[in-house]
Amino acid sequence: MFEAVIFDMDGLMFDTEPIWASCWPKTAIEFEVECKEGLADAMRGTNGSEAVSIIREWYSDEVDSQAFVDRFYEIAHEALAQGAEKKLGLDRLLDYLQAEGIPMAVASSSSRKMIEANLIRGGILSYFDSIVSGVEVEHAKPYPDVFLKAADELGASPQKSLVLEDSYNGVRAGFAGGFCTVMVPDLSEPTDEMERLATAIVSSLNDVTDMLANGALG
Repeated sequence: MFEAVIFDMDGLMFDTEPIWASCWPKTAIEFEVECKEGLADAMRGTNGSEAVSIIREWYSDEVDSQAFVDRFYEIAHEALAQGAEKKLGLDRLLDYLQAEGIPMAVASSSSRKMIEANLIRGGILSYFDSIVSGVEVEHAKPYPDVFLKAADELGASPQKSLVLEDSYNGVRAGFAGGFCTVMVPDLSEPTDEMERLATAIVSSLNDVTDMLANGALG
């Protein structure tokens, strides 16, 4: 059995990714530039300096990269304030892990304020022993910093911890940190790279619960 389970949030616990994606065109309109195809996919699972670097790479000197990212987060936070539906199987998995006495953490690229707001709205804050935001570590995903910090706070080793992710950068981060990493795809379809990096790829969090219960994981 695992010493800890670490959850991503957006697209994994809550159906927030379509909301995030809808905010890129709105930001581009304000900055009077084209919202380039694939931008939302490239930005998924990043934040902070990594997000600014991606905008700079995609738009060069067309926009102020930092201002663009800052405004995007303002727009996104306003949209996300309305809340998002929980993903299929989340409550069942949380109940199972709690019954088994397995510590849990959320490690997300979102701000701590946004993470806590979602957990409170979903009525699941009490399940988690640790919350780590990507802005609290030096490097965002695909670096493993956020997962390593969460594992450390739970007193668990990466090799004996399970990371649950939906994004490419999240799976890359889990693999880079030495975690058992399971991908539950949301908007990003599995690729050959994901098949190689992930311990398993499943269709929903219900599958994770079933695999843990029957010993297929851990």
